[in-house]
Amino acid sequence: MATVLDSLSVPRAASALPLPTRSHIAPAVSSALSSFSARRSFPLFKGLKVRPTFTARFLGPLSSRRATSARLVVCEAQDTAVEVPAITDANWQSLVLESESPVLVEFWAPWCGPCRMIHPVIDELAKQFAGKIKCYKVNTDESPSIATRYGIRSIPTVIIFKSGEKKDTVIGAVPKSTLTTSIEKFL
Repeated sequence: MATVLDSLSVPRAASALPLPTRSHIAPAVSSALSSFSARRSFPLFKGLKVRPTFTARFLGPLSSRRATSARLVVCEAQDTAVEVPAITDANWQSLVLESESPVLVEFWAPWCGPCRMIHPVIDELAKQFAGKIKCYKVNTDESPSIATRYGIRSIPTVIIFKSGEKKDTVIGAVPKSTLTTSIEKFL
């Protein structure tokens, strides 16, 4: 038989009451909650794709063969992501100053929140302008001499170089359109 709860009153001074624990819950309610949580499923994520795989194990020439079918979860975004390489003091001269094409350099630090916000924008620009401009990142904590040489006082700062010369500077976490406009001036 089921019991219907007509009303529930909760006192305003809830802090005076002890918090319920698992032992305070009736066994029937506890079993109903556990069966409900066992039936719940995870939400569907659109960025993941499940691909079937087949694996077989051979335990020896005379042993029985064990074959299993499994599902492999693959993130489709990994094929489209572009990793913008990091620059250090050692390779600054060859990759930026001696480059024949324009170079976009982002000055950042791992502790900087706005820097983490602009990373995906820089990655998108590197993909969008692939072959037209080279994109790099400089960690100002690891290469402070480069940041000092170019007067970096706040991060994120994006500098565009052409023929080894500093041409344009954008300071702060700006929209993609602002960076796109700056890049297109030098292509």
